[in-house]
Amino acid sequence: MAANIIDGKVIADRIKEDIKKRTLQLKQKSGIVPGLTVILVGDDPASQIYVRNKERGCASVGMNSNIIRYDSSISEEQLLDKIHELNNDHNVHGILVQLPLPNHIDSQIVLNAIDPKKDVDGFHPINVGKLVIGEETLEPCTAKGIMKLIEETDIQIEGKHAVVIGRSNIVGKPVSFMLLNKNATVTMCHSKTRKLKDIANKADILIVAVGNPEFIDGSYIKEGAVVIDVGTSRVGNRLYGDVNFDEAINKAGWITPVPGGVGPMTITMLLENTLYCAKSHE
Repeated sequence: MAANIIDGKVIADRIKEDIKKRTLQLKQKSGIVPGLTVILVGDDPASQIYVRNKERGCASVGMNSNIIRYDSSISEEQLLDKIHELNNDHNVHGILVQLPLPNHIDSQIVLNAIDPKKDVDGFHPINVGKLVIGEETLEPCTAKGIMKLIEETDIQIEGKHAVVIGRSNIVGKPVSFMLLNKNATVTMCHSKTRKLKDIANKADILIVAVGNPEFIDGSYIKEGAVVIDVGTSRVGNRLYGDVNFDEAINKAGWITPVPGGVGPMTITMLLENTLYCAKSHE
């Protein structure tokens, strides 16, 4: 029997409607309109698309957005000066620096300079630390979106064995701690993991974020598992996930497609984080 499809676009649209409603309520109650400022350095085509989508996302829910564009020759010091200025601007509730940055700029120094209370990406060490110890905090958007998708299946996370393949700071590590905070038993795998297939086969929840097209075939998947495919790799004119969808759909109980699974959730969670930041100003 084919798996149930977890439609990220439908779920994201529903959540955005709720965000739009809460944004309007905040404006009516306190006169506060959530504001997101995005800093874009250079002219990377993919970054341009991501920033445009964030701008459209803000507009769709009634939030303000401001895109600050810099030439790739900007110095690290100039960029840090602008971030400190934004940190002190009460009309700016969320700050996001679009990655990657030019090689002469240390991304970690820049991300660390953002006020943790305005860190809508959830990358600041203070927010990461709070996540690790289970305190309420701003959570990385993709990982937060993954958790929402799992919750949509109505499968109880507590007590389940979750396997996360990929240990990036953006997805693998944060989602592992978020699952742990929900009382799952979590195994984190990576490029040096031995007997990966044996481990993946024991997963009630399998999350794959390695950026390797169709790396996981049906033989890695436990019957009835929830499979979340975070990967997006373009091969020719087609977009592929990290999971071989055609094989996995016949073994999984629930599965996300690529595109249309995790992708739409990331910007939606960015909007939710921006609203969270704005509400702290009430």
